[in-house]
Amino acid sequence: MKSSYRLITLIQKALVYIILTAFVYIMLFPFLFMFSTSFKDQTDTFRYPPRLLPHEQLTKIVPGYEAMGELPMYYASMNGEQVPYALVEQNIRSGVYAEPGNLDVTYTYPISDIQPTGGAENQTTTIVDGEEQLLWDVPVDGEIIPMLKVNQTALGRFVNPEDPTQEILQNVRLSTPVEKVSIKPENYADVRDLQGLDRSLTNTALVTILVVLGQLLTSVLGGYALARLRFPGRDQLFLVYLGTIMIPFVVLITPLYQLMVMIGWVDKLASLIIPWIFTAYGTFLMRQFFITIPKEIEEAALIDGASRFQILYKIFLPASVPALATLATFTFLYAWNSFFWPLVIINTGNRLNHVLTLSLSQLRGRAADNANLVMAGAAIAILPPMIIYILAQRFFVESATSSGVKG
Repeated sequence: MKSSYRLITLIQKALVYIILTAFVYIMLFPFLFMFSTSFKDQTDTFRYPPRLLPHEQLTKIVPGYEAMGELPMYYASMNGEQVPYALVEQNIRSGVYAEPGNLDVTYTYPISDIQPTGGAENQTTTIVDGEEQLLWDVPVDGEIIPMLKVNQTALGRFVNPEDPTQEILQNVRLSTPVEKVSIKPENYADVRDLQGLDRSLTNTALVTILVVLGQLLTSVLGGYALARLRFPGRDQLFLVYLGTIMIPFVVLITPLYQLMVMIGWVDKLASLIIPWIFTAYGTFLMRQFFITIPKEIEEAALIDGASRFQILYKIFLPASVPALATLATFTFLYAWNSFFWPLVIINTGNRLNHVLTLSLSQLRGRAADNANLVMAGAAIAILPPMIIYILAQRFFVESATSSGVKG
């Protein structure tokens, strides 16, 4: 019985780990593919089937073809082996030829190298399956053999880089390139120069930092006042202020835009900062956390002559690090990823005041054929929030479990 129970327990644990591993892979694969694509070159980006690691096709200078520079390398099938060959010419119109009595054995030659049997004016024909077919003189092992043209295609001419006299014709699209794993960190410099992401990144960091600091300041002061100070209408004011969370943001767009026009903040970074430093969510979070701090500590401090600001600074803030970290993280993520409001209030032609989300939106149109550059821009945008979230996630559980205990 014990052995069977242990076996069942082991199988259950294995299934749990398999399911969790699959779930983690499904969740992380898009991010891993985005980061890997940001280090690929343009041709590797559209390879099928897609690969996670970035690859680069090898090139080589071939004797006798120095004027063509470095030539791309492909594998050619020679005597059953895959040998690296250099591509020296593409889109060669070629014909596939076969003897009338043996259509299974074919020979491929450039059409320009093959002459019609009997001459162009009196080309010889033959009957195959009741149809008249033209014959062509095809050289095979030093002999000229009349053959049928059974197909026509475009091929590439490949030469052996060690012995350029060895040539082979094969389909370029079906050829396997000679590659090595190679990353392209210069993609990040290219996307920076193409879209001016350094300026957008600076604006985004400035706006985000000021919004986070502003929200922390107003939320701490508001939360402390609503949690500890007694004044008429406190609870009613808190309920009204908390009710603003229920108002959809789209309803506020028009009046908020008109307010920015009246103040003169349209197309300025101040319009991305000032309206968002006041938040009912942050005030609610800090109020709920402050309520959990015992009143006896505050009363003892008041008896010792401490002022309200001293109590807030020396007692409440040190005890509220989890709540502050949680609020700062959520505010950072919102401010960093904000797109709709900057799109409304910042002119698309004013690139000096663009934030990162606006620049990435324009980059998608300017670099539509360079998915690697778009992914590099997306990686630049996603890395800071990801790092902040990983560093601050240990505070979330503690803050969430303590912020809604009392009311």
